[in-house]
Amino acid sequence: MIRYSRLVGALPAVVPFVPPEALERRIGRPVAIRIGANESAFGPSPKALAAINAGAGRVNWYCDPEGFALREALGRHHGVARDHIGLGVGADDILSLAVRIAIDPGDPVVMSHGAYPTFAFHVSAFGGRFVTPPYRDFRNDAAALADAAVKHRAQMVYLSNPDNPTGSWLSADEQRAILRQLPPGAVLVLDEAYSDFAPQGSLPAIDPEDERVIRVRTFSKAHGMAGARIGYAIAAKAIIAAFDKIRHHFGVTRLSQEAALASLGDQAFIAEVVREVGEGRRDYAALAESLGLTALPSATNFVAIDMGDGNRARSTLARLLEDEGVFLRMPGVAPLDRLIRVTVGTPPERQGFAAALKRVLAR
Repeated sequence: MIRYSRLVGALPAVVPFVPPEALERRIGRPVAIRIGANESAFGPSPKALAAINAGAGRVNWYCDPEGFALREALGRHHGVARDHIGLGVGADDILSLAVRIAIDPGDPVVMSHGAYPTFAFHVSAFGGRFVTPPYRDFRNDAAALADAAVKHRAQMVYLSNPDNPTGSWLSADEQRAILRQLPPGAVLVLDEAYSDFAPQGSLPAIDPEDERVIRVRTFSKAHGMAGARIGYAIAAKAIIAAFDKIRHHFGVTRLSQEAALASLGDQAFIAEVVREVGEGRRDYAALAESLGLTALPSATNFVAIDMGDGNRARSTLARLLEDEGVFLRMPGVAPLDRLIRVTVGTPPERQGFAAALKRVLAR
């Protein structure tokens, strides 16, 4: 047997997410409605698809490891310099880079209990130590996060805003309050994967040269490119330079960069996706109310529906998959495990889900 590092040897075997493909193998048939992974049901921009098709013949070439053209365009889009932008293989890669540049084994990291588990996976993989204040009323508790950071002299605070898995959001003022209380040398990681859906006043204006903040964005949600694996950071130039020391320079593929550049230039498409998602959230809220359930307010492309009880939520999820072929997910820790999380699908998918949920609850 090889000698594993002490850190890896001490970690439990982990599968952060069970993919729908594995569930299909388990139940022996394809899922009928795939609305569990917060993928966009509305697909990528036609301009992004055209860029992929046009670039397919050059897939024998490596990507531009600097991502120059895309970083230049993203800088213009956000009103920052190109050197404030760092590319990654999805937002998860950016989260990993953030942890690697800032966390030593044993360093405390603050995040809400039950928040995005992939971030927790990265922190554990590099030996960080968690401090986990609870959600309050299914929202991140800004005051509790800030207090925990001060009390434990945390090296990092993680905040998903708008939030996964609840769909909630904090105001810009609440986020700036956390930032003001950070211990010296600490960094606030703002995971803004759902920023395209965020309501006004929930994305704070922050000096891009403020080294206390790393903003994380993605092309996986509103842009409909989850399978292309492309995310990016907006951060101080020194942080982006630190990322460059350790990142996989050829990780973001040529086709992904070209598709993202085309999608960024199709803001009318993104606006239509945001509009469709808003309509879908209203459909889910009406469905929940008709069934005597509560849909939490959401600023994302999914809605969390409160089933009132963790066991009921788990059994509902199981019956939807096994009896109806509907793929959903739910948070794994109490009290968030009362919720089932439903991605906003197309109108036919929403209708199919509504009918399936009614049948399951009737049984």
